[in-house]
Amino acid sequence: MEQNAKIYVAGHRGLVGSAFIRQLQRLGYQNIVTRTHAELDLTDQSAVQKFFEAEQPKYVLLAAAKVGGIHANNIYPAEFIHENLAIQTNVIHQSYLSGVKRLLFLGSSCIYPRDCTQPIKEEYLLTGPLEPTNRPYALAKIAGIEMCWSYNRQYGTQYLAVMPTNLYGPGDNYNLQTSHVLPALIRKFHEARQSGSPTVTVWGTGMPRRELLHSDDMAEACIHFLQISPEKLAQHLATDQPPLINIGCGEDLTISELANKVKAIVGYQGEIVLDATKPDGTMRKLLDVNLAKKLGWQARISLDDGIACTYEDYAK
Repeated sequence: MEQNAKIYVAGHRGLVGSAFIRQLQRLGYQNIVTRTHAELDLTDQSAVQKFFEAEQPKYVLLAAAKVGGIHANNIYPAEFIHENLAIQTNVIHQSYLSGVKRLLFLGSSCIYPRDCTQPIKEEYLLTGPLEPTNRPYALAKIAGIEMCWSYNRQYGTQYLAVMPTNLYGPGDNYNLQTSHVLPALIRKFHEARQSGSPTVTVWGTGMPRRELLHSDDMAEACIHFLQISPEKLAQHLATDQPPLINIGCGEDLTISELANKVKAIVGYQGEIVLDATKPDGTMRKLLDVNLAKKLGWQARISLDDGIACTYEDYAK
């Protein structure tokens, strides 16, 4: 990407989008375009059309989405499928109409079948049933991947879909009703330590395994892929498969192990109580990251260091 190229980051205030901004600024990119939700509602087709006609970005990083954990997905399934379909449809189509050649679409590892062979390769997409607790969100993201592939085939665009594993980092969502597992654990242990509570309750059996990646690692990977020439990408991406790349660290741990790790980092002295009446979600979703490594990227932030930095940010 040229240093002066106009780059639109959709969803710049979120966990992913803010990491994109930090990474672009580290690399010296100055011509970054952003809009808050109040300034631009990405579910509004007319508003998105006017924005792209006025700004004419050369690159688009699509990180805007409605996201949440098991609880939020169970309560708001209609919002998860409707808002995500609307956002990605408007942004991808208007990118094409305004001449954007390179777009990066952020998905999620939940797009893969619930009982997938581990580690999960990109070609396992659509080979089995999805996890019911986040099916609406997953189907929306799968539609976004298919859009990128379809526009590439029909219009010659160079749209790329990346599937990060479970992300965490500065600016995460710590609302216990809508957050993912790690920020929820950080908040629970922090508040329990402050209040002197003797126990902290963790949802589920503690047996599911999760792979976790710091948002700065994810952003570094995405910008790295956008800087690779289309010719080199074509050497590694199969023509009969979506333009899809997994992003992860290649290692996972159980929810119980994660809870104990957060407990130690926060400095909580009480006991962990597992509530097996609550859903576990997918039992395991470890990504195969060999394609990312072939393209010259691998994770560098350790989980211990990442959680410590994230907790420091939360505590502030």
